[in-house]
Amino acid sequence: MRAAVLKNIGDESLAVTELTTGSFGPGRVRVRMHRAGLCHSDLSIMNGLLPHPTPCVLGHEGAGEVVEVGEGVTHVKPGDRVIVCWMPPCDVCPSCKAGDGHLCRSGYANLGKPNFVLDGTAALGMLGAGTFTEETVIAGHAAIPIPDDVPYDIAALIGCGVTTGIGAALNTAKVRPGSSVVVIGLGGVGISVLQGARVAGAAQIIAVDPTPNRRDWALDFGATEAVAPEELAEATKRVTGGFGFDYAFEAVGKAATLRAAYDAARLGGTVCLVGAGGRTEHSDLTMGELVMNEKKVLPSFYGGDDVRRTYATIIDLWRAGRIDLDSMITHHVPLGDINEAVRQMHTGEALRTIIDIV
Repeated sequence: MRAAVLKNIGDESLAVTELTTGSFGPGRVRVRMHRAGLCHSDLSIMNGLLPHPTPCVLGHEGAGEVVEVGEGVTHVKPGDRVIVCWMPPCDVCPSCKAGDGHLCRSGYANLGKPNFVLDGTAALGMLGAGTFTEETVIAGHAAIPIPDDVPYDIAALIGCGVTTGIGAALNTAKVRPGSSVVVIGLGGVGISVLQGARVAGAAQIIAVDPTPNRRDWALDFGATEAVAPEELAEATKRVTGGFGFDYAFEAVGKAATLRAAYDAARLGGTVCLVGAGGRTEHSDLTMGELVMNEKKVLPSFYGGDDVRRTYATIIDLWRAGRIDLDSMITHHVPLGDINEAVRQMHTGEALRTIIDIV
């Protein structure tokens, strides 16, 4: 079968090549992939911002059909539609037992069982997933069943970016009705944050990004205003009288944009850090301002709650027409053209590109 492989960190393109699945057995599930989404975290692994062993089949945002289950797997069966979850709750580790299933590190643990065989050698799937492929073998608890009425491309989006963004607004920050919100960074995660803020009843949602078409998209998805970064200070003064926003979301993963979000929040407001940045990049927030301003800095990982609950909430909101996931998909490409999708992501042409596998 074909898969998109990252052979070395720093490669600017993926190699679409032939390989086979591996490590099927007890506790494992074989999934025929139908759709996969290209997320910015995939690019961050390509360029080394997020460390990951190689070679690996890239992709962590996807949905497909179960074709085989190993011994001990009872929650799904062949024919079931599933989201491939890259960091699923295992339900047995200390984080899961503490009620923080979204902080389970099962995705890292799943790297101990390579998903594929490439040129006779074991190869990994990204975080134990590897969705840029015709078929993958994953840990059983990484196959999250979904209702039959959820299309595969919508399910793929829910697998990462939408859950991360909407969950940050609803679960982590807990945006209140009538509040003011600013969202810095308008990729798939940032657009999902503002959709979550809209669902929560925010009165003012200011979207910030240097790319004009992303600002246009933000207006389509519920932002009350969209501005360039250099216009943020003026917008803060005009919308909040200079006091600052109740909630400021950072969806880029840079120290500079965290600073911008912190400065845009009001005294006692909430700063929600959603962007996945590098481990060596440090914030310049000082101990003095953290205490004196009492702005709550809340990091949000993978939606800030058990992903199974967040998946279900998002599906209910999508069914009710409260959020627009269909319009987030701006491009479809076949697996063989995945590097065109990478180019579109780099240039900001695409909000979310879906890789059509089946």
